[in-house]
Amino acid sequence: MVLKVRWLLPSFVSFFLLSHPAQADSLTSWNFNAAQNQLDLTTDEGVEPKVQLISNPNRLIIDLPGITLGRPKTSEKVGAVIQEIRVGQFDANTTRMVIELAPGYKLDATKVKVRGASSTHWFVQLPTPERVSGNSPLQIGAIAPISQPAQTIPVIAPPPEQLTGVVRLNTEMQGLQSQVEVLMARYNFLKTGMFFVDLDTGNYLDIQGDRVFPAASTIKLPILIAFFKDLDAGKVRLDETLVMRRDLITNGSGEMQDDPVGSRYSARETVTKMITISDNTATNMIIDRLGGIAKLNQRFRSWGLKDTVIRNLLGDFGGTNTTSSKDMVRLLALVTKEKLLSPSSREQSLNILRNTVTRSLLPAGLGSGADIAHKTGDIGFLIGDAGLITMPNGKHYLAGIFVRRPYNDTRGRDFIRQVSRLVYNYLNQQTAGVPVGQRVLPTPRF
Repeated sequence: MVLKVRWLLPSFVSFFLLSHPAQADSLTSWNFNAAQNQLDLTTDEGVEPKVQLISNPNRLIIDLPGITLGRPKTSEKVGAVIQEIRVGQFDANTTRMVIELAPGYKLDATKVKVRGASSTHWFVQLPTPERVSGNSPLQIGAIAPISQPAQTIPVIAPPPEQLTGVVRLNTEMQGLQSQVEVLMARYNFLKTGMFFVDLDTGNYLDIQGDRVFPAASTIKLPILIAFFKDLDAGKVRLDETLVMRRDLITNGSGEMQDDPVGSRYSARETVTKMITISDNTATNMIIDRLGGIAKLNQRFRSWGLKDTVIRNLLGDFGGTNTTSSKDMVRLLALVTKEKLLSPSSREQSLNILRNTVTRSLLPAGLGSGADIAHKTGDIGFLIGDAGLITMPNGKHYLAGIFVRRPYNDTRGRDFIRQVSRLVYNYLNQQTAGVPVGQRVLPTPRF
């Protein structure tokens, strides 16, 4: 049996998956897959975990230096052998996670694997616990300093930065950055991350571009690209019929949830509504058609999206699905450079993105005549937008921006609009008087 998620609760337990939504400033999310004995954790700032295996009682300690939890200690029950996971503030600058085993069981330290998908996304793979004898009674609840001898677990560092494998970055736009930083000082109650790159020159703006945020509905952008990649491979058809099942219906944005169970739609209509009106039920139907969450996450990783992870179906109101501005820009660069899709699928996907209904974020800062293919996200405490912008003078640039804000505070929207306007005006001035045909394009690196 799988328990139904209640999004107002701080966490939930199901038969196979234990997950905790984003509630702290720096520990964005974590989940433990009991079927695979794997802990998956994401922080919004780079960290290198310190992992130790302790005996008597047997437990795995995962320290996250520099990470502030920002709320009381929590604990979640897991099962009979791996009994509990606790998360608490060990000291002022360290969040500690404890994986507690039942008495009579231990882990082989040589088989515990800790690897980084990125500096903000880590996996801890546990082996099958082994039976032992003579353990003392389990002492549940401690986040206290370690007094028993510890075995240090080696950490496999994450792979190097991936974005330059798609577009050769040139120089940072320092003049633009100073303007944005002045704006940020005025909105210092917001937490933001952004990445913009000029496709004509390779010049870029990177302000916490690899900071991890809840993805909200921007997660639908990589799902859209995965659909069109399968279309190119002949695995799906635009005219095929999808049937809406009860387990895929959800609330939040969209209109398909109001139709009766068993309603039938073309794949074209479903994938279009997923983007244009951000239909959550349509998104779940496309996720299901493409093989499910695990297969999509595997594909995202193969594209070099280090922070983009689906952890739950839509609507993900707790913010467990994650991404970063740089990931969104990398994906758009892959699409723009035709490294993922055929020319036909590229144009079809971009045309769908051009018809996104919400226009209050990046589009609101663009000049007259500009074109944008983009996808927004909004779950109250988090808003974001990512897209490809084409200026009237022919210049193209990519944008990704996320903002944590007080719940539904319109100043978050105003901030994104003003950043968008600063970037647009800056790039417009850079090309003023330069004919499109005379611009020197950077050599892409793939």
